[in-house]
Amino acid sequence: MNITENKAERALRDRAFALADSGRFTAALEVERALISEGWPNARRAMESEVFRQAIHDRCEAAKAEG
Repeated sequence: MNITENKAERALRDRAFALADSGRFTAALEVERALISEGWPNARRAMESEVFRQAIHDRCEAAKAEG
């Protein structure tokens, strides 16, 4: 297992959650696009996980509700 890869994946997840919690996005696809535009090379691969995508969606919804 590559430790650097794990740190990169963790950083990506943290950034995705921060974007979702910001309230600026309404769907996981928007967060994915933002990550890609920020230059995260593994964003598309990370967002293939249905569990991760649902967590992002839930956080977007919660942030929107807090509004």
